[in-house]
Amino acid sequence: MSKQKYKYNPKSLAYEEVSYSWWMKIVRSLLVVAPSLLFGLVFAFLFTRQMSSPKERILKNEIKIYEEQMARMNQDMELVNRVLDDIEKRDEDLYRAALYADKFPEELRRMGTGGSDKYAELQGLTNGELLMQTADGLDNIERRLNAQSLSFKELLDLAKNKEKVLASIPAIQPVRNTDLKRMASGYGWRIDPIYKTSKFHSGMDFTADIGTEVYCTGDGVIEALERNGWGYGNCIVVNHGYGYKTRYAHLSSFKVKAGQKVKRGDLIGLVGSTGKSTGPHLHYEVEKNGGKLNPIHYYHSDLSPEQYERLLKMSENSFKAFD
Repeated sequence: MSKQKYKYNPKSLAYEEVSYSWWMKIVRSLLVVAPSLLFGLVFAFLFTRQMSSPKERILKNEIKIYEEQMARMNQDMELVNRVLDDIEKRDEDLYRAALYADKFPEELRRMGTGGSDKYAELQGLTNGELLMQTADGLDNIERRLNAQSLSFKELLDLAKNKEKVLASIPAIQPVRNTDLKRMASGYGWRIDPIYKTSKFHSGMDFTADIGTEVYCTGDGVIEALERNGWGYGNCIVVNHGYGYKTRYAHLSSFKVKAGQKVKRGDLIGLVGSTGKSTGPHLHYEVEKNGGKLNPIHYYHSDLSPEQYERLLKMSENSFKAFD
């Protein structure tokens, strides 16, 4: 039973019983109960923050396992990328060099696998950044593997035709030159015999008597027989395929016809001094995909290492061309 309260009345000089309205009683009751309610709410909040439900604990454990698995997956992807780096290097420096293949197009190695919004559905998710990083890493590996498979397919086709390829690549000297005395000027900057100025000499000159036999240096087809009053003079162009062409200039006569198939070692012409020439010699050039190459690197089938070194020194020490 609640304790009754009294209030002194100075007018009546007596204590009078204090009475409260119903709403004041409610307010007084709330003031008494409020601290307990507030304490209970605070305790419940802290309790729920610190104590997880069984379902929440299971979910947290699953998330932790997923994060650990994705971390291991990223480590594995780093290893795969290192292996692919090694494969790509072998592809360019070893396999393609051995098969005389062109460099694999870099744009194919960078070929994309999707648009810029490919990972839009992962944004905003828990660990979304980690998911996008992993997905991008997997796509990068897929792209590199696709490119490498294309490269290996090309190399496999070349390997199947290796005998034909090797027979077509220029590999001998165009004139008989076992004593290595038929060489006057090599590839590089030389003094022009007519204008006496420095000029890039895009082939090799072999001195020889008029009428000396000229041989095809690799299997191919006679692409052109040119007759010029200047420049190359009488000239033969052989298309060997696989991007290779050879040119034989300043000839006195032709021994083949345009369109004729020829083999390495076939007689195709005779040495002369036609066109822009200051003496009997053969000007010989090697082209690959339209670019002029140093012919001295294409005599490996008829020169020993010692002969090659000797010829290389002779070509480097010659500063005057015959054309």
